Amino acid sequence: MTFGDICETDMSEAHPSRGPLLDPRVLRVVDRLCAERRRPPSGNTREERERRDPHDFADYGFSIQPDQGDLIYLLCRALGARRVVDFASSVGMSTLYFAAAVRDNGGGLVIGSELVPQKADVARRNLAEAGLEEFVDLRVGDARKTLLDLGGPVDFALVDGWPGAGKPTLAREVLEIVAPQLRVGAVVMNDNAEEDYLDFVRDPARGFRSLSLPLKGATELSVKVATAAE
Repeated sequence: MTFGDICETDMSEAHPSRGPLLDPRVLRVVDRLCAERRRPPSGNTREERERRDPHDFADYGFSIQPDQGDLIYLLCRALGARRVVDFASSVGMSTLYFAAAVRDNGGGLVIGSELVPQKADVARRNLAEAGLEEFVDLRVGDARKTLLDLGGPVDFALVDGWPGAGKPTLAREVLEIVAPQLRVGAVVMNDNAEEDYLDFVRDPARGFRSLSLPLKGATELSVKVATAAE
């Protein structure tokens, strides 16, 4: 995720078949979130933007784009996913796709993580509007604490948090927390391509196989094929 990324507002042109998610109630919320997406103030370097406090952007919904959401939904359906992790939930775009997939798989739990309380409140309202709130445990606070115990083996994880400039990055730290809780065969998606995140997930000793997809610039898709080497 970068500050310059915005949703396509003409969803029919971007997704002529409307994708694999067919629930009109959910799609109405997705369309509204795309139409409401605003570009934050710019004019400085990416490094300066990355050092900003995420609380300063409580009114901006940084999130995945619908084509990424379509992929999340389809993969979760293929996996029969019942327990998934959504970091970071922001205003709930990715959470909507996860929750719809879990519901359509027969039930389960989406464990969301959002640092900014105002965004978590907006996400909950969006989930309620879509009729999906019962499938989501949205945890507010530092994901390095809120995601320590996911309650069981995880089928899918999205790592799309605030793209900070420090090392290790937040994405790398969260992945290290989540990775041991992923079952073999689980899928992980990353949106920001942080260098140290990629170093981790592309190291075969970590137990993953990984591929960069041409979605929203570059989306890293990884599968856990084994437990990490000792």
